[in-house]
Amino acid sequence: HVQLVESGGESVQEGASLKLSCAVSGLTTYPENCMAWFRQAEGKEREGVAGIAERDGSTFYGASVKGRFTIRHDVAKHMLYLEMNGLKFDDTAMYYCAIGYECPGLDRDNFGYWGQGTQVTVS
Repeated sequence: HVQLVESGGESVQEGASLKLSCAVSGLTTYPENCMAWFRQAEGKEREGVAGIAERDGSTFYGASVKGRFTIRHDVAKHMLYLEMNGLKFDDTAMYYCAIGYECPGLDRDNFGYWGQGTQVTVS
């Protein structure tokens, strides 16, 4: 079965950079899927952060992270990454990687596979 395991979250100061990783197992191909990162801050809804479409490599970003975060998918290593620069206090959240069938809009309802999350705290 499909498993997603995130890592790399930690406590950092504002302005710092951080790289999150997601190890994917149980998939041998990535046909029409979308690989994505979501986050959920305490008391808030889970929101889409970044997504990458497997078919053509096009990327999608939430407005609040565009220009600061970069999503990458290493297909050969079955790893998904989120490179985060210029971290802000508002980036504090639990970050989840996910696999779904559609990237545009980063709608959580389009994603059926989820990891357990990794905590990022910015102070």
